[in-house]
Amino acid sequence: WRVLAGILLAALGLTLGWLWFRDSSFAAVERVTVTGSGSSERGEVRRALEGAGRQMSTLRVDEEALEQAVEPFASVAGLRIRADFPHDLLVEVIEHEPVATVKTGGSTLPATGGGLLLDGVRADDLPSVATKAPLDGRRVSDARTLAALRVAAAAPAELRSRAERLVFGAGGWTLEMTDGPDLIFGSGGDAATKWRAAARVLAEPSSGGATYLDLRVPALVAAGGVGPLEPEPTPDPNAVLSNPQP
Repeated sequence: WRVLAGILLAALGLTLGWLWFRDSSFAAVERVTVTGSGSSERGEVRRALEGAGRQMSTLRVDEEALEQAVEPFASVAGLRIRADFPHDLLVEVIEHEPVATVKTGGSTLPATGGGLLLDGVRADDLPSVATKAPLDGRRVSDARTLAALRVAAAAPAELRSRAERLVFGAGGWTLEMTDGPDLIFGSGGDAATKWRAAARVLAEPSSGGATYLDLRVPALVAAGGVGPLEPEPTPDPNAVLSNPQP
């Protein structure tokens, strides 16, 4: 029994020692490194994570407390957390990516390709989508607007920066470009394939001067409009016509 008591006392001492050491200054978080946050909320997100993280130990990280610290920020989709003993906490922020701004009434909010509204996030150089449907809650519920967001989400980065506005008409959704022809997508279905078709045609010199590209059948892109015409020379009234003899 003495041997057993000794083992139990040693185990108890180690446990108590571990509990003390785990929360002691030897393992306290002193530096919180935040990466991945690039939205307009990045400053507030970083400060919230730093404040919460410095209350922790690298041997006992409270992930739930960190997630609660960034819960008010619409841009944050999730966190990847790693402790680096003795004093460093590394937090990677996973963000919701806005692909367009949704306008209705007096409200304009950035939205993701899945229809999540990012209230509080400022986003520039994104195409706009006007809708008559009210923006209730945190998500777009209107099917037509969701189709437009799928079109915007599938855009290559180099072309999305030139996208100005998505409008709905007789041919479905059309994307107006700041520098280039309008792109007629029709529905939001197969948007990635339609974007690849648009990029392929826009890269061809023969597309110069086109006013629109009809992408509703991606394998048969129709280009409308004409290329720029060379101006005819202005006749010179003082020119002398000659007819040289052979």
